[in-house]
Amino acid sequence: MDWATFIELHIPEPRTVQVQALTGSGAYGDEYAAPADVGPCVVDDTTRRVVVQTQDAEGAEGVSSTTVFAPMGTIAPPGSLVTLPWTGRTARVLAVSVMEDHGLALPEHVELSLE
Repeated sequence: MDWATFIELHIPEPRTVQVQALTGSGAYGDEYAAPADVGPCVVDDTTRRVVVQTQDAEGAEGVSSTTVFAPMGTIAPPGSLVTLPWTGRTARVLAVSVMEDHGLALPEHVELSLE
């Protein structure tokens, strides 16, 4: 089952988030791509502990207050900015997980853990 079909069948009110993908750092700080609408998404405001993805192999632990489940192919590397639909809150991406179906007909998607 693909993501769009899963959302249509199981999520009565899917959300659209706005993502500004981190593209690098310059002389004036982080640089981001133009904002892009991403949807349909599922937004979960559950606080949980995550491993923050960093440039070194060490990583760090952080607290994620929101998780966004987005369509496969969503580009939002750690450090990107995500604006949530109903509050307008903008949060930084702490970690990204790509969930593949592994031949099991599960809905493939991208999980974004936000600060």
